Amino acid sequence: MAYSHNKNKNIEIFLQFTFILCICFVPNFAELQRFKHPIKEDGSLSFLVVGDWGRRGWYNQSEVAFQMGKVGEKLDIDFVVSTGDNFYDDGLTVVDDPAFEQSFKYIYTAESLQKPWYTVLGNHDYRGDAEAQLNPVLRNIDSRWHCLRSFILDAEIAEFFFLDTTPFVDLYFKNPKDHTYDWRGVSPRRTYLANLLKDLAMDLSESRARWKIVVGHHGIRSTGHHGDTQELVEQLLPILKAHKVDFYMNGHDHCLEHVSCSDSPIQFLTSGAGSKAWMTDFKKHYKCDVDFFHLGQGFMSVQFTETDAKIVFYDVFGNVRHKWSSSKQLHSDM
Repeated sequence: MAYSHNKNKNIEIFLQFTFILCICFVPNFAELQRFKHPIKEDGSLSFLVVGDWGRRGWYNQSEVAFQMGKVGEKLDIDFVVSTGDNFYDDGLTVVDDPAFEQSFKYIYTAESLQKPWYTVLGNHDYRGDAEAQLNPVLRNIDSRWHCLRSFILDAEIAEFFFLDTTPFVDLYFKNPKDHTYDWRGVSPRRTYLANLLKDLAMDLSESRARWKIVVGHHGIRSTGHHGDTQELVEQLLPILKAHKVDFYMNGHDHCLEHVSCSDSPIQFLTSGAGSKAWMTDFKKHYKCDVDFFHLGQGFMSVQFTETDAKIVFYDVFGNVRHKWSSSKQLHSDM
Protein backbone atom coordinates (compact mmCIF):
# COMPACT_ATOMS: atom_id res chain seq x y z
CA MET A 1 0.00 0.00 0.00
CA ALA A 2 2.86 2.38 0.83
CA TYR A 3 4.41 1.79 -2.60
CA SER A 4 1.09 2.51 -4.32
CA HIS A 5 0.62 5.71 -2.31
CA ASN A 6 4.12 6.98 -3.12
CA LYS A 7 3.72 6.13 -6.77
CA ASN A 8 0.44 8.05 -7.00
CA LYS A 9 2.01 11.01 -5.19
CA ASN A 10 4.95 11.09 -7.60
CA ILE A 11 2.57 10.99 -10.55
CA GLU A 12 0.60 13.88 -9.09
CA ILE A 13 3.72 16.00 -8.49
CA PHE A 14 4.91 15.34 -12.07
CA LEU A 15 1.52 16.29 -13.51
CA GLN A 16 1.37 19.48 -11.45
CA PHE A 17 4.83 20.59 -12.60
CA THR A 18 4.29 19.90 -16.31
CA PHE A 19 0.79 21.39 -16.26
CA ILE A 20 1.93 24.68 -14.72
CA LEU A 21 4.87 24.98 -17.10
CA CYS A 22 2.64 24.50 -20.12
CA ILE A 23 -0.07 26.89 -18.92
CA CYS A 24 2.33 29.68 -18.03
CA PHE A 25 4.74 29.65 -20.93
CA VAL A 26 2.82 28.50 -24.02
CA PRO A 27 0.91 30.98 -26.20
CA ASN A 28 -2.70 30.31 -27.24
CA PHE A 29 -1.92 29.49 -30.86
CA ALA A 30 0.91 27.05 -30.14
CA GLU A 31 0.57 23.38 -30.99
CA LEU A 32 -1.50 21.23 -28.65
CA GLN A 33 0.19 20.59 -25.33
CA ARG A 34 0.85 16.97 -24.43
CA PHE A 35 0.63 15.32 -21.02
CA LYS A 36 1.37 11.76 -20.02
CA HIS A 37 -0.53 9.47 -17.69
CA PRO A 38 0.77 5.96 -16.94
CA ILE A 39 -1.32 2.85 -17.28
CA LYS A 40 -1.63 0.26 -14.52
CA GLU A 41 1.02 -2.40 -14.02
CA ASP A 42 -1.27 -4.95 -15.71
CA GLY A 43 -1.40 -2.76 -18.85
CA SER A 44 -4.98 -1.56 -18.36
CA LEU A 45 -6.57 1.86 -18.04
CA SER A 46 -9.90 2.87 -16.47
CA PHE A 47 -11.63 6.19 -16.00
CA LEU A 48 -15.00 7.89 -15.53
CA VAL A 49 -16.64 10.48 -17.79
CA VAL A 50 -19.07 13.12 -16.50
CA GLY A 51 -20.27 16.44 -17.84
CA ASP A 52 -22.56 19.39 -17.17
CA TRP A 53 -22.28 19.05 -13.42
CA GLY A 54 -21.35 22.20 -11.44
CA ARG A 55 -24.46 23.16 -9.47
CA ARG A 56 -23.23 23.21 -5.85
CA GLY A 57 -24.63 19.71 -5.31
CA TRP A 58 -28.15 20.52 -6.50
CA TYR A 59 -30.13 18.63 -9.15
CA ASN A 60 -28.72 15.32 -7.90
CA GLN A 61 -25.12 16.36 -8.52
CA SER A 62 -24.16 15.04 -5.07
CA GLU A 63 -25.96 11.76 -5.70
CA VAL A 64 -24.16 11.28 -9.02
CA ALA A 65 -20.86 12.09 -7.29
CA PHE A 66 -21.57 9.47 -4.62
CA GLN A 67 -22.20 6.75 -7.22
CA MET A 68 -19.11 7.82 -9.15
CA GLY A 69 -17.09 7.27 -5.99
CA LYS A 70 -18.43 3.73 -5.64
CA VAL A 71 -17.78 2.79 -9.26
CA GLY A 72 -14.42 4.55 -9.20
CA GLU A 73 -13.33 2.42 -6.26
CA LYS A 74 -14.55 -0.79 -7.87
CA LEU A 75 -12.70 -0.08 -11.13
CA ASP A 76 -9.65 1.50 -9.45
CA ILE A 77 -9.90 4.39 -11.89
CA ASP A 78 -6.85 6.27 -13.10
CA PHE A 79 -8.55 9.63 -13.72
CA VAL A 80 -11.81 11.42 -14.51
CA VAL A 81 -12.73 13.13 -17.78
CA SER A 82 -15.04 16.15 -17.60
CA THR A 83 -16.84 17.06 -20.82
CA GLY A 84 -17.45 20.70 -19.89
CA ASP A 85 -20.06 23.06 -18.46
CA ASN A 86 -18.20 22.70 -15.22
CA PHE A 87 -19.81 25.62 -13.37
CA TYR A 88 -23.37 26.89 -13.77
CA ASP A 89 -24.93 29.07 -14.77
CA ASP A 90 -22.15 31.31 -16.02
CA GLY A 91 -18.81 29.71 -15.28
CA LEU A 92 -16.47 31.17 -12.66
CA THR A 93 -16.45 34.90 -12.04
CA VAL A 94 -12.83 35.05 -10.81
CA VAL A 95 -10.07 32.60 -9.91
CA ASP A 96 -11.08 32.54 -6.24
CA ASP A 97 -14.80 32.16 -6.97
CA PRO A 98 -16.22 29.99 -4.13
CA ALA A 99 -18.17 28.02 -6.75
CA PHE A 100 -14.97 26.09 -7.51
CA GLU A 101 -14.99 24.55 -4.06
CA GLN A 102 -18.77 24.43 -3.67
CA SER A 103 -19.34 22.64 -6.99
CA PHE A 104 -16.13 20.61 -7.28
CA LYS A 105 -13.81 20.26 -4.30
CA TYR A 106 -16.52 19.63 -1.70
CA ILE A 107 -18.74 17.49 -3.96
CA TYR A 108 -16.40 14.86 -5.42
CA THR A 109 -14.95 13.83 -2.08
CA ALA A 110 -14.72 10.03 -2.44
CA GLU A 111 -11.20 8.65 -2.10
CA SER A 112 -11.46 6.99 -5.51
CA LEU A 113 -12.11 10.38 -7.14
CA GLN A 114 -8.94 11.96 -5.76
CA LYS A 115 -7.29 11.46 -9.13
CA PRO A 116 -6.54 13.92 -11.93
CA TRP A 117 -9.60 15.47 -13.55
CA TYR A 118 -8.90 16.24 -17.23
CA THR A 119 -11.32 18.93 -18.26
CA VAL A 120 -12.53 20.99 -21.23
CA LEU A 121 -14.62 24.15 -21.24
CA GLY A 122 -18.30 24.22 -22.18
CA ASN A 123 -20.44 27.08 -23.46
CA HIS A 124 -21.61 27.96 -19.93
CA ASP A 125 -17.98 28.19 -18.82
CA TYR A 126 -17.37 30.79 -21.54
CA ARG A 127 -20.14 32.95 -20.10
CA GLY A 128 -17.98 33.69 -17.08
CA ASP A 129 -14.26 34.29 -16.74
CA ALA A 130 -13.14 31.44 -18.99
CA GLU A 131 -9.49 32.04 -18.24
CA ALA A 132 -10.13 31.58 -14.52
CA GLN A 133 -10.71 27.86 -15.10
CA LEU A 134 -7.47 27.68 -17.08
CA ASN A 135 -5.44 29.36 -14.35
CA PRO A 136 -2.95 27.03 -12.58
CA VAL A 137 -3.69 28.86 -9.33
CA LEU A 138 -6.80 26.67 -9.06
CA ARG A 139 -4.49 23.72 -8.53
CA ASN A 140 -3.42 25.29 -5.25
CA ILE A 141 -7.04 24.94 -4.17
CA ASP A 142 -7.49 21.43 -5.57
CA SER A 143 -4.54 19.65 -7.20
CA ARG A 144 -6.82 17.36 -9.23
CA TRP A 145 -7.81 20.16 -11.61
CA HIS A 146 -6.32 19.98 -15.14
CA CYS A 147 -8.10 22.32 -17.56
CA LEU A 148 -6.86 23.72 -20.86
CA ARG A 149 -8.74 24.83 -23.94
CA SER A 150 -7.32 21.96 -26.00
CA PHE A 151 -4.62 19.42 -25.19
CA ILE A 152 -3.47 15.82 -25.60
CA LEU A 153 -3.29 13.15 -22.93
CA ASP A 154 -0.98 10.26 -23.76
CA ALA A 155 -1.98 7.22 -21.70
CA GLU A 156 0.22 4.77 -23.60
CA ILE A 157 -2.42 2.40 -24.97
CA ALA A 158 -4.90 5.26 -25.46
CA GLU A 159 -4.46 8.82 -26.63
CA PHE A 160 -6.99 11.52 -25.77
CA PHE A 161 -7.44 14.70 -27.78
CA PHE A 162 -9.32 17.29 -25.72
CA LEU A 163 -10.88 19.91 -27.98
CA ASP A 164 -12.31 23.37 -27.34
CA THR A 165 -15.61 23.12 -29.25
CA THR A 166 -17.49 26.22 -28.05
CA PRO A 167 -15.77 28.63 -30.50
CA PHE A 168 -16.98 26.48 -33.41
CA VAL A 169 -20.65 27.28 -32.75
CA ASP A 170 -21.88 30.24 -34.83
CA LEU A 171 -24.88 30.92 -32.58
CA TYR A 172 -22.73 32.14 -29.69
CA PHE A 173 -21.23 34.83 -31.93
CA LYS A 174 -24.20 35.79 -34.12
CA ASN A 175 -27.02 35.60 -31.59
CA PRO A 176 -25.72 35.44 -28.02
CA LYS A 177 -29.04 36.87 -26.71
CA ASP A 178 -28.49 38.24 -23.21
CA HIS A 179 -25.30 36.24 -22.63
CA THR A 180 -21.78 37.64 -22.65
CA TYR A 181 -19.02 35.28 -23.75
CA ASP A 182 -15.37 35.58 -22.79
CA TRP A 183 -13.56 35.23 -26.11
CA ARG A 184 -10.13 36.25 -24.83
CA GLY A 185 -7.58 33.84 -26.24
CA VAL A 186 -9.92 32.83 -29.08
CA SER A 187 -9.94 35.93 -31.31
CA PRO A 188 -9.43 36.12 -34.20
CA ARG A 189 -11.84 33.21 -34.32
CA ARG A 190 -11.12 32.06 -37.87
CA THR A 191 -7.38 31.81 -37.18
CA TYR A 192 -7.97 30.08 -33.86
CA LEU A 193 -10.18 27.37 -35.37
CA ALA A 194 -7.97 26.86 -38.43
CA ASN A 195 -4.90 26.33 -36.26
CA LEU A 196 -6.78 24.05 -33.91
CA LEU A 197 -8.05 21.80 -36.70
CA LYS A 198 -4.64 21.75 -38.37
CA ASP A 199 -2.89 20.75 -35.15
CA LEU A 200 -5.50 18.12 -34.37
CA ALA A 201 -5.19 16.52 -37.80
CA MET A 202 -1.40 16.45 -37.55
CA ASP A 203 -1.41 14.95 -34.06
CA LEU A 204 -4.00 12.34 -34.96
CA SER A 205 -2.00 11.34 -38.02
CA GLU A 206 1.10 10.84 -35.86
CA SER A 207 -0.67 8.92 -33.11
CA ARG A 208 0.26 5.25 -32.75
CA ALA A 209 -2.05 4.60 -29.80
CA ARG A 210 -4.27 1.52 -29.87
CA TRP A 211 -7.27 3.68 -29.01
CA LYS A 212 -7.90 7.23 -30.19
CA ILE A 213 -10.43 9.31 -28.26
CA VAL A 214 -11.52 12.87 -28.97
CA VAL A 215 -13.25 14.73 -26.14
CA GLY A 216 -15.29 17.90 -26.63
CA HIS A 217 -18.22 19.61 -24.98
CA HIS A 218 -20.61 19.73 -27.92
CA GLY A 219 -21.99 16.60 -29.54
CA ILE A 220 -21.31 15.71 -33.14
CA ARG A 221 -24.09 13.15 -33.36
CA SER A 222 -26.81 13.44 -30.72
CA THR A 223 -30.50 12.77 -30.37
CA GLY A 224 -30.85 14.94 -27.28
CA HIS A 225 -32.16 18.48 -26.81
CA HIS A 226 -29.43 20.18 -28.86
CA GLY A 227 -29.05 17.47 -31.48
CA ASP A 228 -26.13 17.39 -33.92
CA THR A 229 -23.72 20.34 -33.86
CA GLN A 230 -23.65 21.13 -37.55
CA GLU A 231 -20.39 23.10 -37.40
CA LEU A 232 -18.66 20.02 -35.95
CA VAL A 233 -20.30 17.70 -38.47
CA GLU A 234 -18.88 19.83 -41.27
CA GLN A 235 -15.47 20.80 -39.88
CA LEU A 236 -14.44 18.19 -37.30
CA LEU A 237 -16.08 14.92 -38.26
CA PRO A 238 -14.17 14.50 -41.58
CA ILE A 239 -10.89 14.74 -39.65
CA LEU A 240 -12.00 12.11 -37.13
CA LYS A 241 -13.04 9.77 -39.92
CA ALA A 242 -9.83 10.28 -41.89
CA HIS A 243 -7.65 9.44 -38.89
CA LYS A 244 -9.70 6.49 -37.62
CA VAL A 245 -10.76 7.87 -34.27
CA ASP A 246 -12.48 5.23 -32.14
CA PHE A 247 -14.59 7.37 -29.81
CA TYR A 248 -15.95 10.88 -29.61
CA MET A 249 -17.03 11.76 -26.05
CA ASN A 250 -19.04 14.86 -25.19
CA GLY A 251 -21.52 16.52 -22.87
CA HIS A 252 -23.81 19.51 -23.68
CA ASP A 253 -26.97 17.43 -23.98
CA HIS A 254 -28.03 16.70 -20.41
CA CYS A 255 -28.48 12.99 -20.91
CA LEU A 256 -26.61 9.75 -21.48
CA GLU A 257 -26.49 8.33 -24.98
CA HIS A 258 -24.64 6.08 -27.37
CA VAL A 259 -24.96 6.74 -31.09
CA SER A 260 -23.34 4.81 -33.94
CA CYS A 261 -23.47 5.51 -37.67
CA SER A 262 -23.10 3.33 -40.74
CA ASP A 263 -20.62 5.69 -42.45
CA SER A 264 -17.83 5.19 -39.89
CA PRO A 265 -16.90 3.01 -36.89
CA ILE A 266 -16.73 6.02 -34.54
CA GLN A 267 -18.80 5.58 -31.39
CA PHE A 268 -20.48 8.82 -30.26
CA LEU A 269 -20.85 8.82 -26.48
CA THR A 270 -22.66 11.57 -24.58
CA SER A 271 -22.11 11.92 -20.84
CA GLY A 272 -23.69 15.24 -19.93
CA ALA A 273 -25.92 14.16 -17.05
CA GLY A 274 -23.82 15.15 -14.05
CA SER A 275 -26.63 17.21 -12.51
CA LYS A 276 -29.70 18.83 -14.07
CA ALA A 277 -31.20 16.68 -16.83
CA TRP A 278 -34.08 17.21 -19.21
CA MET A 279 -36.85 14.67 -18.78
CA THR A 280 -38.99 14.99 -21.93
CA ASP A 281 -36.61 15.85 -24.75
CA PHE A 282 -35.81 13.21 -27.37
CA LYS A 283 -35.40 13.56 -31.13
CA LYS A 284 -35.37 10.79 -33.66
CA HIS A 285 -32.02 10.62 -35.45
CA TYR A 286 -32.44 10.08 -39.17
CA LYS A 287 -28.79 9.43 -40.06
CA CYS A 288 -27.52 7.20 -37.25
CA ASP A 289 -28.61 4.47 -34.87
CA VAL A 290 -29.37 5.38 -31.27
CA ASP A 291 -28.07 2.40 -29.34
CA PHE A 292 -28.92 3.90 -25.95
CA PHE A 293 -30.59 7.03 -24.57
CA HIS A 294 -31.31 7.95 -20.94
CA LEU A 295 -32.92 11.23 -19.88
CA GLY A 296 -31.93 11.14 -16.22
CA GLN A 297 -28.71 11.91 -14.39
CA GLY A 298 -25.68 9.63 -14.48
CA PHE A 299 -22.17 9.08 -15.81
CA MET A 300 -20.03 6.69 -17.83
CA SER A 301 -17.08 4.40 -17.17
CA VAL A 302 -14.45 3.30 -19.69
CA GLN A 303 -11.96 0.45 -19.42
CA PHE A 304 -9.17 -0.15 -21.93
CA THR A 305 -6.61 -2.85 -22.44
CA GLU A 306 -4.40 -3.09 -25.49
CA THR A 307 -7.03 -5.24 -27.20
CA ASP A 308 -10.35 -4.48 -25.50
CA ALA A 309 -12.61 -1.52 -24.73
CA LYS A 310 -15.62 -1.61 -22.41
CA ILE A 311 -18.13 1.22 -22.01
CA VAL A 312 -20.74 1.26 -19.22
CA PHE A 313 -23.41 3.89 -18.51
CA TYR A 314 -24.77 4.27 -14.96
CA ASP A 315 -27.80 6.18 -13.70
CA VAL A 316 -28.04 8.34 -10.57
CA PHE A 317 -28.70 5.24 -8.45
CA GLY A 318 -25.61 3.44 -9.71
CA ASN A 319 -27.63 1.03 -11.84
CA VAL A 320 -26.05 -0.15 -15.09
CA ARG A 321 -28.21 1.14 -17.95
CA HIS A 322 -26.11 0.22 -20.99
CA LYS A 323 -22.96 -1.74 -21.87
CA TRP A 324 -20.89 -1.85 -25.03
CA SER A 325 -17.58 -3.54 -25.79
CA SER A 326 -15.15 -3.87 -28.66
CA SER A 327 -11.94 -5.78 -29.39
CA LYS A 328 -8.91 -5.22 -31.60
CA GLN A 329 -6.45 -7.87 -32.69
CA LEU A 330 -2.79 -7.47 -31.87
CA HIS A 331 -0.62 -7.29 -34.98
CA SER A 332 2.26 -9.74 -35.10
CA ASP A 333 5.72 -8.67 -36.27
CA MET A 334 6.14 -12.03 -37.99
